[in-house]
Amino acid sequence: MSTDFLLEISKNPTASRIVKSLGLPLPIPTVLNRAKGPMETLELFDQVVVIGGNKDSAALAAIARTVTEAGANPLVDPSIDIKPFEGPGEAFGRRPQRTDEETPKEARPNALIFDGTGLKSVADLQALHSFFNPWLRSLAKNGRVVVLGRPASTIKDPEHAAAQMALSGFVRSLSKEVANNGSTTNAIFVEKGAEERIAGTLRFLLSARSTYLNGQPISIWKKPKDDEPRWASALEGKVALVTGGAQGIGEQISRLMAEEGAHVVVLDRPQEEELATEVARKIGGSTLLCDITDPDAPKHIAETLTKKFGGVDIVIHNAGVTRDKMLRNMKEDWWDSAVDINLGAVVRINDELLNSKTLRSGGRIVCLSSVSGIAGNRGQTNYSAAKSGLIAYVEQLADKLANQGITVNAIAPGFIMTRLTAAMPVPNREVAMRLNSLGQGGQPVDVAQGVLFLSTPGAYGVTGNTIRICGGMLIGA
Repeated sequence: MSTDFLLEISKNPTASRIVKSLGLPLPIPTVLNRAKGPMETLELFDQVVVIGGNKDSAALAAIARTVTEAGANPLVDPSIDIKPFEGPGEAFGRRPQRTDEETPKEARPNALIFDGTGLKSVADLQALHSFFNPWLRSLAKNGRVVVLGRPASTIKDPEHAAAQMALSGFVRSLSKEVANNGSTTNAIFVEKGAEERIAGTLRFLLSARSTYLNGQPISIWKKPKDDEPRWASALEGKVALVTGGAQGIGEQISRLMAEEGAHVVVLDRPQEEELATEVARKIGGSTLLCDITDPDAPKHIAETLTKKFGGVDIVIHNAGVTRDKMLRNMKEDWWDSAVDINLGAVVRINDELLNSKTLRSGGRIVCLSSVSGIAGNRGQTNYSAAKSGLIAYVEQLADKLANQGITVNAIAPGFIMTRLTAAMPVPNREVAMRLNSLGQGGQPVDVAQGVLFLSTPGAYGVTGNTIRICGGMLIGA
């Protein structure tokens, strides 16, 4: 895997100071704090979290329970009622404190949360400035900002919908302002009545597991049936299928799933038998050797999962391929293989797993899309078409399966440092790494953490989403 020489400089304070003193036009990125080890109940232990909003904020009770149960210390802005924080604070030993005008100068918060679910008019948007303006200068390195709102599509009043949609533009812009110290800003749009479902998503966005997620909205809905969130050993007793699980991002996904207690079935091509077997051995999983483009593959996968494990709970469609060429020079077989592997095989495998009821009720499906499917990419018409198709596929399938408690989502990675990107010409790689607000490429584990989150019981209200893990791309997506 290639290295980022600017990131290496930033790890050396002396070298970093020299580069800055020379006035060179080099954006020295911040070293990002990444989570190590399995998920924990006290994921936010002893972190300082400041919460604000307005008088009509509707998610405060859920926010209060989430941050205190996760071990954080809540500081409550005068703009909101402190009462929702008192009960959970007492129960979990994290009593809330009021902020005043001097607090931002003294505190060094790890996270800022704004409950914007109560914003209904253009005038209400002033609350965003009032809350964030005093705090942003004191936000800790690798800090987190989370804004909550309502999906504008569910609101009939035009001004009310405008006020909620404004949160999206606000978050995307603020994400670019706070990224210089490794901090991120993301949004949760929660359907009215689904507030109690935010815990898993809020924990993820506040933690070091969301390191490379920046400027992104995540929607939470009432429709998928309830699940019981678990914050440690979250996948214990589950069976997870990871296609393309023998190396790269797939290997990282397999590892994280196993760390959370899942039995992972590492699916890869017969040509990758040695790699797949080694990964499965290390994580205590199993292998399933199969070419997913084979017409008999879906039936073979379903029968194997049923015979050996009685079914499957989590399906991760990670296997993919690029066949890059300008369309005018692209041969038909290159087009066909890229579209079939990245989209067609996903549809066929899901159809078989669902029709045969191999995927159990309450299951999870996560598809690997790409920012190329959102923004397009020169020389990737085939790949981009397939990855874009996955986005609509996920949206429609999610609604169809919600009554079974099955959630369907996609992850769209940006520039991730893998063996494939290591082979790029250095100038091209350098440009690609810097085209996001965090100023660096992502790691395979960043994508794997997003996949893991969507696979957990705590994500039971999150469905039909395509979440970009791209560091906050500056153009296109």
